Amino acid sequence: MAKFKLDEIDHQILDMLIDNTRIPFTDIAKKLLISAGTVHVRVKKMEEAGIIRGSSLTLDYVKLGYSFIAYVGIFLEKTSQTKFVLERINEIPYVTVAHITTGKFNIFCKVRAQDTKHAKDIIFMIDDIEGVSRTETMISLEESINDKKRLMHKIFQEL
Repeated sequence: MAKFKLDEIDHQILDMLIDNTRIPFTDIAKKLLISAGTVHVRVKKMEEAGIIRGSSLTLDYVKLGYSFIAYVGIFLEKTSQTKFVLERINEIPYVTVAHITTGKFNIFCKVRAQDTKHAKDIIFMIDDIEGVSRTETMISLEESINDKKRLMHKIFQEL
């Protein structure tokens, strides 16, 4: 795959899509004073280049009853058990993110729960996985920054 060069129009299209992945191409075209066909072609090229990979939906977990967030660091008995443990973690739907990490933990997870009791039950599920020696949990008091645009703008400045 050849390196794909983004221009200012591509940046603006991505900016609008990050705000609202469901925005019609005609609305983007009107704002940028270009044709909807041009928007479609540019988005298609960015998809083919792997810059855009699908689209996502942002849920309001608080309104859905899952306002409790915890981060769980997992210590393994042996690092060779990483794949097996990740497969078991993947079976727990409340674990929304998992990273293999260096440093203190072997695996680091984000957990969404209804409340502290529910979080405890989820953490116990993780603790019960064969190969997990122990866990260490941090409770999120508030998600203060969750910004997809700042990094994108910085990347665009560097290009």
